[in-house]
Amino acid sequence: MGWAPASVTRRGADRAGAASGRLAGVGGVVALVVVWQLVGMVVFGRNGLVPPPTEVAGQMVRDGWAFYWPNVATTVSEAATGWLWGNAAAVVLALSLLAVPRLEKPLMSLGVTVYCLPIVAIGPVFEVVFGGAVPKELLAAMAVFFTTLVGMVVGLRSADAASLDLVRAFGGGRVDQAVKVRLWYSLPSLFAALRIAGPAAVLGAIIGEYLGGSSGLGVAMIDSEQSLQIARTWGIALVATAVAAAAYGLVGLVERAVTPWVSTGGN
Repeated sequence: MGWAPASVTRRGADRAGAASGRLAGVGGVVALVVVWQLVGMVVFGRNGLVPPPTEVAGQMVRDGWAFYWPNVATTVSEAATGWLWGNAAAVVLALSLLAVPRLEKPLMSLGVTVYCLPIVAIGPVFEVVFGGAVPKELLAAMAVFFTTLVGMVVGLRSADAASLDLVRAFGGGRVDQAVKVRLWYSLPSLFAALRIAGPAAVLGAIIGEYLGGSSGLGVAMIDSEQSLQIARTWGIALVATAVAAAAYGLVGLVERAVTPWVSTGGN
């Protein structure tokens, strides 16, 4: 009987667990679609408020790429711009807290204030002041700012004390500690926040489109609601969900490439 190192056995168990989790996820989605189909046909068959997935899929096919692509492209552009600026501001602010600890309380208070501002209330103000795509981008940035700020601050503070002492022993200062130790230790926490920020940015952009705009998934959804095209409304909602999930998954792929030691458990 062969012998295998514990690390190999653990990796095999991790792969088996991941495969089992994926199968469970697929099974859950299939079960949800089946239940949705039954509820749409049996419970809401007369009023059509919850159309079955077959009807929604048929409407999506009839609408086609020409309908969805311009709206998806607009929303993705707004969400991506807001995601970049909001996360960049959060990272810069977190590094500022590290460099000047006395700024922590006022700057964190600023972050909490931005987080607590109701997007629905501040959105119309942005529409009046800026116009165009800027209000949607600002709302997307607001939706991601605080989450990334907290994740970055927690990550920077999680640096190993022995590693920091080693850099200090070799004559390194705060900058050397930040570049050589703290930034690396902050990556797992930062990427966890960035994953959450992806769907949040999409939501912020869509809410901004609700408040004003000429194209985008939010605008298309309002138009379909007002024209009582229920199946199309559900189809747009599914596409918006897929865009948010894609944003989450894309950041996850980047995380695996940048922090392979996390995904492999440090082996």
